[in-house]
Amino acid sequence: MDRRLFSAIALAACALCSTASFADSKSVMGVSVPAATHGWTGGVVYWANRTKAELEKQYPGMKVFVKTAGSATEQANQIQDLQTVNKIDTLVILPFESAPLTKPVAQVKGKGVFVTVVDRGLTDPAAQDAYVAGDNPGFGRVAGEYMAKTLGGKGNVVILRGIPTVIDNQRVDAFNEVMKAHPGIKVLDAKHGNWNRDDAFKVMQDYLTRFKQIDAVWASDDDMAVGVQKAIEQAKRTDVKLVVGGAGSKDYIKKVMDGDKVVSADVTYAPSMIADAMKMTAEARATGKPMPASTIVPSVLVTKDNAAKYYFPDSPH
Repeated sequence: MDRRLFSAIALAACALCSTASFADSKSVMGVSVPAATHGWTGGVVYWANRTKAELEKQYPGMKVFVKTAGSATEQANQIQDLQTVNKIDTLVILPFESAPLTKPVAQVKGKGVFVTVVDRGLTDPAAQDAYVAGDNPGFGRVAGEYMAKTLGGKGNVVILRGIPTVIDNQRVDAFNEVMKAHPGIKVLDAKHGNWNRDDAFKVMQDYLTRFKQIDAVWASDDDMAVGVQKAIEQAKRTDVKLVVGGAGSKDYIKKVMDGDKVVSADVTYAPSMIADAMKMTAEARATGKPMPASTIVPSVLVTKDNAAKYYFPDSPH
């Protein structure tokens, strides 16, 4: 037999043995997500725990640990514990914040752990093996295009940003690009509401005090939109004609369905993406098949015409 052919067959056999060996191994997956401090992360926690049970049933040799953190520091400590105490070989993480988690995740990856990052990208993509997220630029672009069209290309707009992360930058940059194409629209200010209704309430109070005419608000999250609307109602302001949130919470989808005069649209960004990431990662680890380096879930504009399709009353989000 030709030595080159023999070598190729030997290498292929080794690869098959390696794949089979890994597929039969008892993989240990750590799942690290922010605590349920608002509606969207509440949905993330729900889907993570639900999917843990499904995966352990589907792959009897697999163990899944789900951890929730109330801060970036707590999450960094948790992923170190997952690696040293629970001996994980796989990590699926939705970072609390991008920059503070990049180095801790890179350190875990450097110890041989397969890393899938979800939603809030790290500041250094080399710290991950795979990335699963919603279409964040699309999230901002879709909201911006709807707002510009609804305003007829004219008016004053304020923005409530989320927590300082890569995805927040992507969303706001895309929204602002749309606004640049409509010089009749003036963006008065953009401040962080941290995807939190109480913080958003305070930011909106400030906006209402400083600006006498606000035509529309991009809250960039449905929980923040709750705080925004509360501030508007308390101030008894009637100039705000449009509030656009995002993430497709059941309460805001219902507002769109019911024809709310201020909330006429929403943009999807499903918390169930954590489940998608966990399932894709588990399959790749259990079978040895490669996982796509990047998987993006599209953001969709929800209006009264299609809202029923996105309304899930039994969902926690």
